[in-house]
Amino acid sequence: MAETTVGIVGAGIIGLAVGREITLRRPGTRVVVLEKEDRVAAHQTGHNSGVVHAGIYYTPGSLKARLCTRGAAMIREYCAERRLPFDECGKLVVAVTGEDVVRMDALAARAGDNHVPGLRRVGPAEIREIEPHCTGLAALYSPHTAITDYVRIAESFAADITAAGGEIRTSFPVTRITEARGGIEVASGAEALRADELIICAGVQSDLVAGLAGDDPAPRIVPFRGEYMFIRPEKADLIRGLIYPVPDPRYPFLGVHFTRRVNGTVDVGPNAVLAFAREGYRFSDASARDLLDMARWPGTWRMAARHWRTGVKEIRGSLSTKAFMKAAQDYVAEIGPEDVHPGGSGVRAQALDRDGALVEDFRIHRLGRVTAVRNAPSPAATSSMAIAEYVLDTIEGKRDGLG
Repeated sequence: MAETTVGIVGAGIIGLAVGREITLRRPGTRVVVLEKEDRVAAHQTGHNSGVVHAGIYYTPGSLKARLCTRGAAMIREYCAERRLPFDECGKLVVAVTGEDVVRMDALAARAGDNHVPGLRRVGPAEIREIEPHCTGLAALYSPHTAITDYVRIAESFAADITAAGGEIRTSFPVTRITEARGGIEVASGAEALRADELIICAGVQSDLVAGLAGDDPAPRIVPFRGEYMFIRPEKADLIRGLIYPVPDPRYPFLGVHFTRRVNGTVDVGPNAVLAFAREGYRFSDASARDLLDMARWPGTWRMAARHWRTGVKEIRGSLSTKAFMKAAQDYVAEIGPEDVHPGGSGVRAQALDRDGALVEDFRIHRLGRVTAVRNAPSPAATSSMAIAEYVLDTIEGKRDGLG
């Protein structure tokens, strides 16, 4: 019997998790992961906050809620097996206004439906016990929210694939996808791979790559850049774990927060500003093609009409450290603009429907021999191993109803 080949486009954490799951489920299958960069985890995975989310925020019953809970447990177990960093430093979701308290109580009910382990409501005194320099009217405390290093996890997944006989083919930007000889041909210029199945996990390029396979233009990816500040070492010890605001349910981003990293550094951020390129990690990064693509999509303008006030506020924070830190000082007043310096940034691949609605849940499309992960924002890294299970279950007909 001829060897079965499965191609995967994208060597971020999701594509690599899917490849690893195939090697476990289908021994003897040839897995070839195609990546346009010269290394794995170059984009969203490599610019991730490192947080292993517990499932507080997500709509009960959604794919995000279901796969985050399982994915967090799987990541924890995998890190223990491979001796990769994993620190349950805990998270406080802090209410600083009366309106925050009302939203926080609704969030607690949602988290209860999602069976978030160990979550409890705490008052000002216990906030200070957990985070001595944080202030608030009340908070939700998630003791099992953790931090890790997703790049190292992705590299470990890649090693698992190659150890099972698979291949990670870098510097392979996909330019053409066509049906060929009872399978799929995936090309990068003159170089081509013939596969029996293809799974697209292309992150910020997912809609474009899926379009090469004949998928619908919707949802379209609109890139948002999240910029971080690094807290100077002399103030970093003021933060023990993770301090988050109560999110505004009208907006998909969580707001500026404090994040401890496994290397001991502490970030504050991110903001969320529209990027001028799909891989626009700096304010100066711009792509005429990407800007034109966004301008042609009707959902972009409808989204802008709904959220322009928030957009103006986020841009102000991008241009001014003082404005950036103003919101953060509501939670930790002792860390101000003089205590931070510019840090890294990431680009969130936010899927947008034609009507301007931000796609909240994971979304997966099937096109014959091709499966496309079309929307996988946070908590996709946390959920990566569970997403891989879900994708394979879906292909094998073990689940009904795609996200």
